[in-house]
Amino acid sequence: MDGPTPTNSAQPELDVPRIEVRDITKRYGSLHVLRGVSMSIRAGEIVGLVGDNGAGKSTLVHIICGALQRTSGTVLLDGKEIDFKSPIEARNAGIETVYQDLALAPDLNVWQNVFLGREKAVGGPLRLVGWLDRKYMAGKAREHLDRTKIRMPGVSHRADQLSGGQRQAVAVGRAIGWGARVVLLDEPTAALGVEQQQQVAELTKTIAAEGMAVLLISHNIPQVYDICHHINVLFQGEIVADLRPEECEIDDVIGWITGSALAAKKS
Repeated sequence: MDGPTPTNSAQPELDVPRIEVRDITKRYGSLHVLRGVSMSIRAGEIVGLVGDNGAGKSTLVHIICGALQRTSGTVLLDGKEIDFKSPIEARNAGIETVYQDLALAPDLNVWQNVFLGREKAVGGPLRLVGWLDRKYMAGKAREHLDRTKIRMPGVSHRADQLSGGQRQAVAVGRAIGWGARVVLLDEPTAALGVEQQQQVAELTKTIAAEGMAVLLISHNIPQVYDICHHINVLFQGEIVADLRPEECEIDDVIGWITGSALAAKKS
């Protein structure tokens, strides 16, 4: 099965990766979690990052988004070295992370979640007392969510009234609505049913078509195989394979994840 093709809108930027990591290491005392990891994602690409539990996938995401500090190595955004000290710095630079738990407030409605931490006050004297522009925020939230192409109820619905796929759309819609250049998806389908997993797959392709660079961490190997341009395999803290779906089979990906392909290569 052929992998997807980056959109034409992203083609002018393909010479320089949107996000790149070089020789990233992470140690906790004697525990070596990441060992010289290098990978890159260009605008309009979806790159899968797969591996067994404990391989270091989430650690790498946390380093890219500033939640963890690397022991050594380099992270580059559009060819320029970056050194984020917090996820807020990464978000301000256009790197959004969507975690498995989505970081949504269940007792807030959809538009409140989209603008959580970025609320817009009205103009004029009322701005001084923190009067929020609810109409503006509700309208913009609707625009952001329309881009995800997942059917949603009104933006006044509470987050805990939504399906898993709809909650995922809110989290991703929030990311792309704030002008993200890079979207990191950490196990976005782990708690979803089959239909909702397919919705998230379509959503992932949609945001890549917007020209964003997407890193997808998932244990759903068939889905990764279907929608990713490249599949990087982490094994015991190292990238052991960079695979293209059109050049391999799903069994090959699984072989690298389990280590059997690596053992065969070394023998």
